[in-house]
Amino acid sequence: MGAVLEIRNLHVNVEDKPILKGVNLIVKQGESHALMGPNGSGKSTLANVLLGHPAYQVTGGQLIFDGIDLLELEPDERSRLGLFLAFQYPVAIPGVTLANFLRQAINSRMKAVDPESKGISIPEFRRLLKAKMDYLHMDHSFAGRYLNEGFSGGEKKRAEVLQMATLEPKIAILDETDSGLDIDALRIVSEGVEKLKGPNLGVLVITHYQRILNYIKPQQVHIMFEGQIVENGGPDLALKLEEHGYDWIRARHA
Repeated sequence: MGAVLEIRNLHVNVEDKPILKGVNLIVKQGESHALMGPNGSGKSTLANVLLGHPAYQVTGGQLIFDGIDLLELEPDERSRLGLFLAFQYPVAIPGVTLANFLRQAINSRMKAVDPESKGISIPEFRRLLKAKMDYLHMDHSFAGRYLNEGFSGGEKKRAEVLQMATLEPKIAILDETDSGLDIDALRIVSEGVEKLKGPNLGVLVITHYQRILNYIKPQQVHIMFEGQIVENGGPDLALKLEEHGYDWIRARHA
């Protein structure tokens, strides 16, 4: 059985204001879920809390991953357990190439397991990165660019997908990956995620819109409204939102 992420009655404040008001959700390795909802419903807050952003105060509930209490762990420890967050707005790091960033990430994981580890050798890393980029149909020159510096929106999101492919998490949270992408960039990025999906990777796609779900096809769809998940269903639930918007959600749960 693969890893399981369990969110149990989660309550979260930001600057003493309640944002999440009892979220319950289970995502298993190998499953694909979509979390939808209007602006301000708490979707991105949930993503940040899962990876341990310090600005968010958990006031109640539990986060359990692979049987371990995430609330006791720092962000890097959560990452090493097998969680990954693709940011809505990835940050540029001038002077650090994408390749060096990924090699350091792999080495830090290896040293956490074995403090005596010398890390991954440069030839071995180059082979690994080349294989991942070929799998995702990415130009090898991409790895030599400074991380996200001067990247288009689509290139930033492709860099996130390459990180996901290289670090091989058990569950990836994609926080509004479609934000700021034109239709061609959205298709390219989504196809990369779809290729990585499978028995070893569970995916939670956080989005406002149905359009990304045409490419990253979820098995389950959840709707968040005013800090709670208020509706659960299959892919048809996302289509209903596309057709009718969120007014029926507001009417039912106001």
